[in-house]
Amino acid sequence: RLDEMLRRFEHLKEADLSAAGCLFAEFKAGLERHIGWEEEILFPLFEAKTGMRDDGPTEVMRWEHRQILGLIAEIQASIARRQAAPGPAVVALKELLREHNQKEEQILYPTTDELLSASEREEVFAAMQRP
Repeated sequence: RLDEMLRRFEHLKEADLSAAGCLFAEFKAGLERHIGWEEEILFPLFEAKTGMRDDGPTEVMRWEHRQILGLIAEIQASIARRQAAPGPAVVALKELLREHNQKEEQILYPTTDELLSASEREEVFAAMQRP
């Protein structure tokens, strides 16, 4: 869903910056929520189950989150100044998200899913539904 929102934003930003700005704000909120779920729920669980922390995939993913949030702030600031979002920042964000998503889908999610019992998975999903 978030990937599609970013694609729509990219196509819309040159034609209608106001509409693109609204779409980007929704994308930003969704991505920040996703990052919160990972850092507050999934990463600690993954680290507890695997024993991997400082040199593991979650440390790399935390670093990527900081980079992602920096790019989002740069794009948001450009929109707020009523300038088209900077192309290099959007390209960098897309590339970083692509690499990050691969780590999520190939390492974090399958490993966590494999290590959790059915009741633990239910607890994770319940925690992600809380505001």
